[in-house]
Amino acid sequence: MTAASRISSFLSRSLLSKGRICGVGRSVACSYTTAAALEKPFTPSIKVNYTKLLINGNFVDSASGKTFPTYDPRTGDVIAHVAEGDAEDINRAVSAARKAFDEGPWPKMTAYERSRILFRFADLIDQHTEELATLETWDNGKPYEQAAKIELPMISRLIRYYAGWADKIHGLTVPADSPHLVQTIHEPIGVAGQIIPWNFPLLMFAWKVGPALACGNTVVIKTAEQTPLSALYAAKLLHEAGLPPGVLNVVSGFGPTAGAALATHMQVDKLAFTGSTETGKIVLELAAKSNLKPVTLELGGKSPFIVCKDADVDKAVELAHFALFFNQGQCCCAGSRTYVHESVYDEFLEKAKARALKRSVGDPFVAGIEQGPQIDSEQFEKIMRYIRSGVESGATLETGGERIGDKGFYIQPTVFSNVKEDMLIAKDEIFGPVQSILKFKDINEVIRRANTTSYGLAAGVFTQDIDTANTLTRALKVGTVWINCYDVFDAAIPFGGYKMSGQGREKGIHCLSNYLQVKAVVTPLKDPAWI
Repeated sequence: MTAASRISSFLSRSLLSKGRICGVGRSVACSYTTAAALEKPFTPSIKVNYTKLLINGNFVDSASGKTFPTYDPRTGDVIAHVAEGDAEDINRAVSAARKAFDEGPWPKMTAYERSRILFRFADLIDQHTEELATLETWDNGKPYEQAAKIELPMISRLIRYYAGWADKIHGLTVPADSPHLVQTIHEPIGVAGQIIPWNFPLLMFAWKVGPALACGNTVVIKTAEQTPLSALYAAKLLHEAGLPPGVLNVVSGFGPTAGAALATHMQVDKLAFTGSTETGKIVLELAAKSNLKPVTLELGGKSPFIVCKDADVDKAVELAHFALFFNQGQCCCAGSRTYVHESVYDEFLEKAKARALKRSVGDPFVAGIEQGPQIDSEQFEKIMRYIRSGVESGATLETGGERIGDKGFYIQPTVFSNVKEDMLIAKDEIFGPVQSILKFKDINEVIRRANTTSYGLAAGVFTQDIDTANTLTRALKVGTVWINCYDVFDAAIPFGGYKMSGQGREKGIHCLSNYLQVKAVVTPLKDPAWI
């Protein structure tokens, strides 16, 4: 089953039936109720074995000996203490990656051998889905079903996609106007520094590491301090698959210390960052001030979801709900501005409100739960401030807007109507379960309003008219337009943004260019038979 089909299946099947916690027999009625989030949380059975830094093929303590706690967002309790890397540890990791690139076997290995290691890694991901998905849910709060049934298959598929590319990266012979043989050669760029976010820790690990390794680079990756556990486990599997020491190094730590040290390091040849636009600006500046290393950025978004007058309202409601609330609303491409044509606005609003009220919220380890907690207290408070701002600015709070329980970071699915473009909830990236519904009259108006933002990551278009779809897809200034679907993330589909949503592309063939240098080689031809 394709990744797109898995998401569609996950979206379409009923999540309101009774479910069980993965691995145990307890049942819970899955409907929107505070009881689901107030029950005693399930205790995962796996042991957290990897909490140290991974440098030069070994798990080691930080140079300072310091650790930091990583928390369970269901309760706020500590899961484990993780080694806290800083500038000295980044230096150690970069030195290992530098030596592995300049002297080690990885870039000198045949592309076919690199591909075999990546294929073995993908097989190991499939074999360890339960452990990886459990760590992801425990550390992040996303539903276990989402992690295990959607994200992990997408991850192994993406690794296989880039494993297949490893021995198919080649240059050209170029015709010249003089008797010269001209070749272009694609070479790995060197040491790649990569900084990944907390909302999709494993998926972003794969998006970054897969193409970088396929091209023959070595990597230093900094995990988000909120979610360090799953990347360490995945890195262990990569070495089990045969990755040589020093090729992949993982440093857990904080942005101002470890992240800044990676961005400014003079021996890092390329930088990739996924996160907020504000932090992306800092990363780009630090890279420019150091050795002018090239940077790819996948940043924030405020994506429009446009429901046209000819739409099937029931399907549009369900798709718009998914586009916004998936992953607790913690998606950079979330359809967070729901534009609805005035002729179907009232019907859409009532059904969107009813759908939000049916959303199952609770312990993400419970089968059938659609929404777990937000990542941490900081993100929780930020979302609650935006909800208060929406009320104060005159938007109508249709449902939700409150905390669930007094432990953990659960928020009721929230729907606002009568939203205007000048309100913060319509302008800023909330990154939470808050749907803003806006009314529009015609296509030209909604194009203008949808494009009036500093972001340009994605958009959704819901219409049965091919001409309307074609007009909107070409007019919207975004990197991805989903027509009558949303959040389709095939390994081959490029993903990235216009404007302040970033630069460069993840996934697909386009991502390979991020990790390659192009060299022209020119050789004179003496008495050529032809040129």
